[in-house]
Amino acid sequence: MKKYEVIVVGGGHAGVEASLACANRGLTTLLITLNFKMVSNMPCNPSIGGSAKGIVVREIDALGGFMGKAADHEYLQMKMLNTKKGPGVQCLRAQADKKRYPHFIQEHLKNTKNLDILEDMVIDLLYDKSSVFGVKTKQNLDIFSKSVILSTGTYMNSEILVGHSKHSGGPDGEKPSIGLSDSLKKMGIEIIRLKTGTPQRIAKESIDFSKGIIQEGNVEDEGFSYEDHDFIPISKQIPCWLIYTTPETHKIIKDNLLESAMYGGLVKGVGPRYCPSIEDKIVRFSDKPRHQLFLEPESYDTNSIYLQGFSTSMPVEIQEKMVHSLPGLENAKILKYAYAIEYDALDPTQFDTSLMVKKYKGLFIAGQICGTSGYEEAAGLGLMAGINAGQYVLNKPPFILNRDEAYIGVMIDDLITKGTKEPYRLLSSRAEYRLLLRHDNADLRLTEYGHQLGLISNERYKIFLKKKKDISVLEDYLKNNYFGKTSKVNEYLVELGYEPLENGVSYEEILKRNNVTFTRLKEYMIDYPNDVNLNSIGEKQISILVKYQGYIQNEKLEAMKAKKLESIKLPSNFDYSKLDGLALEARQKFNNIQPKDIGQASRISGVNPSDINSLIIHIKKGDLKWYWVI
Repeated sequence: MKKYEVIVVGGGHAGVEASLACANRGLTTLLITLNFKMVSNMPCNPSIGGSAKGIVVREIDALGGFMGKAADHEYLQMKMLNTKKGPGVQCLRAQADKKRYPHFIQEHLKNTKNLDILEDMVIDLLYDKSSVFGVKTKQNLDIFSKSVILSTGTYMNSEILVGHSKHSGGPDGEKPSIGLSDSLKKMGIEIIRLKTGTPQRIAKESIDFSKGIIQEGNVEDEGFSYEDHDFIPISKQIPCWLIYTTPETHKIIKDNLLESAMYGGLVKGVGPRYCPSIEDKIVRFSDKPRHQLFLEPESYDTNSIYLQGFSTSMPVEIQEKMVHSLPGLENAKILKYAYAIEYDALDPTQFDTSLMVKKYKGLFIAGQICGTSGYEEAAGLGLMAGINAGQYVLNKPPFILNRDEAYIGVMIDDLITKGTKEPYRLLSSRAEYRLLLRHDNADLRLTEYGHQLGLISNERYKIFLKKKKDISVLEDYLKNNYFGKTSKVNEYLVELGYEPLENGVSYEEILKRNNVTFTRLKEYMIDYPNDVNLNSIGEKQISILVKYQGYIQNEKLEAMKAKKLESIKLPSNFDYSKLDGLALEARQKFNNIQPKDIGQASRISGVNPSDINSLIIHIKKGDLKWYWVI
């Protein structure tokens, strides 16, 4: 059997990005999946992006990943969310084509050099006391490698739950992954049990859409990828519809609460806090008279409508009553009933910042097996695990993104520092530097890294450098050029409700005003640099950089302060129980997580400022090895 440099186990969104990240760097890579036709499947909502998640997709693209390109190629609708709010929370969301999106990715994988694909089930790892060097499959194959990436999603020991029934099974009727979880337990790796679920699919022709509120797309000139591509006009995009639960819906659920797997005691795993089942919503938010739901198309090629926000583990006969209580769905035909799914995942505090398991060199973890939820989170983790598996194989230092560099960095730090007992979901509120981590500037933050790693082509990198230069030239141009009181710009200012200029004012100062856009202001500028050529995204970046200049600078200063704590490194494998002055919980947490620096130590849940002060005192006294990074 051929020996590989990297083996990736699992062909979900994490496994795809991990495989491509390794193969595109020239590493011999094997992707093992239960069923190749289900690679990049979307068993839940067929969408890409959304709050914070859309920024992650752009970060993936900026680093050289593939999810953004696939979403731009196969979407039904594109929408910019939070347009009435500031740029720190704006992000794209695409309603993707459930059939065409995975097919597009599968074809790309088939044509990727250095990548082999095997349909099989991994039941064990090949390992010794300190490292992993391959896998054992159900077909009795021992396949050796320099590193292994586990990205099994929600398949590991997965069980489907509906009402009071439970059976072994994976998402969308696929087989579960059996055996690997037991192998990991034998290796001393801690397993946690999590739960998620998916709602019903409804036949389109059985829905009265006139009772819903139409939700159109709102962008036709912007996508996730920074590379050029064709856009679908809004007129040709497929709408979604908004509806609400009714008092009858709530009564049916309350009357049958104990019939659900969740409240009937069948569910053992912990479900996602930020994507709860409909019965959980009604119990937890009993004061709310209604909850919003969305009717979302799944594909150009099917009549299936996804009932977003209505996931449940109720018996099918109760589901029928629940669905028929909704406006427009009185005569709905259910194509697929909702279900809950339980699965095994790994406690993420067992990983280091590279996503490698601390106990075993060469073993990397990515995707929902890390305790996350969502395709985007999975893809971001898959890309980082793939990059770092490559770094490990190539004997290079791990690639780490800080919290002020990317939402991906925020997510990984949250997971390995705080852990999770429920499926983790990225939210904009998890990032303390939201103005630095905007959807528009992911390329400016990360493309340099992507090129250094060999994931961004020289051609794309040249285009990026030209854009970066153009932005820099424009920033100087806007500061050093002025509109006078006789300028035609006064017509524009009066149009917006401003007084005409009395004195000379810089272009930059005018652009800082509310509702003034760079694209429109450009019409009145004199001696505009001839060689500057920015697209719509670049022009929006200029506007944001100018309008939010002070706020952006403040966040940069705060990030620099945080880096001072991160510059105080801590030793690995240190026994913190030896140190006086630390609370018992702090000692236990430090011993378990082994923080790499004071900054990470301060972010561990259960650790108080007094514990950090005590730790710094011990450092100054020389009670443990430490050093400053300059």
